[in-house]
Amino acid sequence: MSLDLLQTFKEAIRAYTGLSPIAFVTAVAVGFALYYLSSYLLTSNEEVELGPHGFKVSDDEHRHPLPPPVQVGEIDEDELKLYDGSDSNKPLLMAIKSQIYDVTQSRMFYGPGGPYALFAGKDASRALAKMSFEEKDLNGDLSGLGIFELEALQDWESKFMSKYVKVGTVKPKSTTLVTE
Repeated sequence: MSLDLLQTFKEAIRAYTGLSPIAFVTAVAVGFALYYLSSYLLTSNEEVELGPHGFKVSDDEHRHPLPPPVQVGEIDEDELKLYDGSDSNKPLLMAIKSQIYDVTQSRMFYGPGGPYALFAGKDASRALAKMSFEEKDLNGDLSGLGIFELEALQDWESKFMSKYVKVGTVKPKSTTLVTE
């Protein structure tokens, strides 16, 4: 049985590569040796520190550790806008379903110049539900959303709850009644 498998393997190597099995194994071994040699020569000998994300820790991460999240309590939308990343001394906040999360640890995504910077300092519920980057959708209005959009928003909320610290809530807009 094992001899039949070995013979089949040899025939497959000849058929697919045009090489003898010995030449094929030699070529693979030389390829690995060249790969490891070039990897060794092209990398520095200093130890590389990996962060919790599995990537090399940058010098900025050593110099500027993230401050602990600051609880902002209940704030209105105008106050939330103050945490859009334009002031690097303030935390970077965004809200989903009126729940405010500190996304400072993901400044490269939500901070100025990041791909999701437009969500920072806002309740981005509608935009996340609709997978929209349009200014008109950057609000917490969930009216008129379909079941799939609400499920998408629930997925986003679950991700935020597991990754970021909740630091407050967005006050509902006050509706003033005019009486005569």
